[in-house]
Amino acid sequence: MLGPRKSFYKPLKKEFDDESHAWLLTFADAVTLLLAFFVMLVSFSKVDIVSFEEVKSGIARDLGQRSIARPAAQLRSELDTLVDSLGVADAVRINIYERGIVLELASNAFYLPGSAILRPEARPILDRVAETLDAPLYSKFLIAIEGHTDDSPISNEKFASNWELSAARATNIVRLFEARNIPVRRMRAVAFADTQPKVPNRDSTGAALPENQAKNRRVIVRIHR
Repeated sequence: MLGPRKSFYKPLKKEFDDESHAWLLTFADAVTLLLAFFVMLVSFSKVDIVSFEEVKSGIARDLGQRSIARPAAQLRSELDTLVDSLGVADAVRINIYERGIVLELASNAFYLPGSAILRPEARPILDRVAETLDAPLYSKFLIAIEGHTDDSPISNEKFASNWELSAARATNIVRLFEARNIPVRRMRAVAFADTQPKVPNRDSTGAALPENQAKNRRVIVRIHR
């Protein structure tokens, strides 16, 4: 007759023989929660690259007593000086956004009405911008060129809609920059037509607002790392 079967399963060993180490579980949970919290904050945040460079430079100066390059801030300064020297502040506006620098080009100053043909007086401005962007210091910056129109429909033998018009305007600047030695891999052209107006194209009755429509006809050049 067989005796009682021996169990091959050993009782689980307590993970913590010494209760004094039990706090590690709570600590590990707290650290994990903090990490998740900061990851969430970063995912929701928008970092202003120019301000970030200022803070980075200040820390480096205070701790290491050394200066570091601030390419975004320097590019902003050079573009400001360029616009002032050419006297085109009414046609070219420079600003910053969370990823870099924005140039807003008024379409009325750069293109013939209802056309993607650049005005002759606009080419020297774009040539100087391209010359600035081609400098070695800014070689790691990418360039996104966006075409925007008002909501007045266009339909002619060249452009079936505002989508084609806005795409052609953005693409022509890409081609001009390419001809000025800026590599194509750094650039992209984007068409928005009338989907992202700065201001309302029409009033509450549906009547057109010509001044607002002029503001919405623009090309945006976004320069970012």
